[in-house]
Amino acid sequence: MSDRPTPDPVIAGAVNLRDVGGLPAGPGATRYGVLYRSGNLARLDEGGAASFAELGLRRIIDLRADDEVGYAPSPAGLAAETVRVPLFLGSVASFFEEDMGLEGMYRSLVDDSADRVVDVVRGIVADQPVLVHCTVGKDRTGVTVALTLAAAGVDEEAIIADYARTEGLLPDARNRRIVDMLRTMHPEAQNLEELATRSPAPVMRGLLDDLTARFGSPREYLHAHGLTDAEVEELRRVLIVTR
Repeated sequence: MSDRPTPDPVIAGAVNLRDVGGLPAGPGATRYGVLYRSGNLARLDEGGAASFAELGLRRIIDLRADDEVGYAPSPAGLAAETVRVPLFLGSVASFFEEDMGLEGMYRSLVDDSADRVVDVVRGIVADQPVLVHCTVGKDRTGVTVALTLAAAGVDEEAIIADYARTEGLLPDARNRRIVDMLRTMHPEAQNLEELATRSPAPVMRGLLDDLTARFGSPREYLHAHGLTDAEVEELRRVLIVTR
């Protein structure tokens, strides 16, 4: 764990992997080397796994459903403890079948899986360095990391910018392949590209505004679903350093 700037780790086979350090939080900032976020780890080869081990992770929180894990399992032998916290109550495919937009998906996630969102935050508090990941690292990871950062007191615009950054980190070739595949399955879908490839800042801003309107703040949303003041204080202690 470090308070000094470090570049995002470059690990062969990792999807959308980055350190959530250096984000402004009032007079402080998030520490480097404490909280990482990514997509799935299934494509890590031997060299990538060796580089991944150098992060020194103690915990990996996997937000994927059973079918996703079965289709793209993480490599065996990762030193960190892996904790499964599947967030969607239905399948990922159901969002494409229903042609749901990101706003609807995120509202469904925070309403239907609130207890599991709290479990993710608690998992981050419990042990570090920690990685939170799903399949792409965009939606489930984006929402839970955003709410974790909000609870710790990170500036809202920095939270939104971290979420929006994913869109620029997904390779064009990957996006074309995924969109083409999904288009054959859902030719009439209007929200397909947004669901599969985009992380627009207004969507995260809308989610944070919605939680503020309904609960008082994103932090109060977590409080309402069981996160304690002591857990929030511990989160701030491990994640934020005063500059």
